[in-house]
Amino acid sequence: MGNAGGWSSEALVPVVVNEYSGLTGKGAFRVEAACATGSAAVKAAADAVAAGVADIALAVGVEKMNESPTPIVVEFIGRAGNYFWEFENFGLTFPGYYALYATYYMQKYGVKEEDLCEVAVKNHYYGSLNPKAQFQRRITVEECMKSRYIAWPLKLYDCSPITDGAAAVILASEELATKITDSPVWIEAIGVSTGTANLSKREDYDGLKAARIAAQEAYKRAKLDPENIVKQIDVADVHDCFTIAEIMAYEDLGFAKRGEGVKLIREKQTYVGGLIPVNVDGGLKAKGHPIGATGVSMAVEMTKQLLGKAESGRQVTVKNGRGLAHNVGGTGHYCYVTIYSLSKPKG
Repeated sequence: MGNAGGWSSEALVPVVVNEYSGLTGKGAFRVEAACATGSAAVKAAADAVAAGVADIALAVGVEKMNESPTPIVVEFIGRAGNYFWEFENFGLTFPGYYALYATYYMQKYGVKEEDLCEVAVKNHYYGSLNPKAQFQRRITVEECMKSRYIAWPLKLYDCSPITDGAAAVILASEELATKITDSPVWIEAIGVSTGTANLSKREDYDGLKAARIAAQEAYKRAKLDPENIVKQIDVADVHDCFTIAEIMAYEDLGFAKRGEGVKLIREKQTYVGGLIPVNVDGGLKAKGHPIGATGVSMAVEMTKQLLGKAESGRQVTVKNGRGLAHNVGGTGHYCYVTIYSLSKPKG
């Protein structure tokens, strides 16, 4: 169970899920990795199956953020950083964290606020095609630019919303999977890393080192060429909690060279039909970001895309049979990069 905790008045979420699912008596536990909690739940379930501890496991991600007033939400999310030093002493909220990255990136590479808004426009476009998305209305760059500032240069439309949501996936051993489905999707590899708790100890501010390490680990495990990764995967869900985060993810994952990720969004190369479709479910920006559920929802989306079951207009062409999910907790405090595949992993 992926549940960041504190948002809802219900504290024993795994037990409640078991009861409602008719699984009382079966083992259950809660994992937490800030905004990457859902991916931590998927990995815990996958590890249990791979180790032979379980033949089948259910990974659930859930969060009810709207039970908490906005100031409490800001505080809870702030606790995913270096809370006592950065939040309490300097009032650094998560829009503030990513605003620091955005200003650094913009100054270093000549990126404009309009470029950030292009990410929001794309993700709202695909959110309008996703019946599960929180925001299903398309926006323009002009609308984005006119929205109020949350933490300069990030505006309202640059930020993911406060979201209620849940997602679930079933993971099974190879022997059992072939009995319950004729179209399994495999977890080919998972890369995991962490960053420094204190932002002042980071080496740079134009990307997330933890994401780069997790990606390289995943590519190595899946025996993929990191220099040509866009030619080996068909679709990606990346952690666009803020629009700058999506552009940095392009580069951290190797879709573009450092400082050139903005070209992908300017040239619409991350749309369906482009070089590498990204967040064609609306992403965190439009689909929503229910903290504990986000990573599990990425697993659901990659499964739908690889099986050709996404809605019309946002289904990608599957050539390589692989999808990638990039899930970040905090500002690179945790990172999970998961490769989903239609083919059984080698070795």
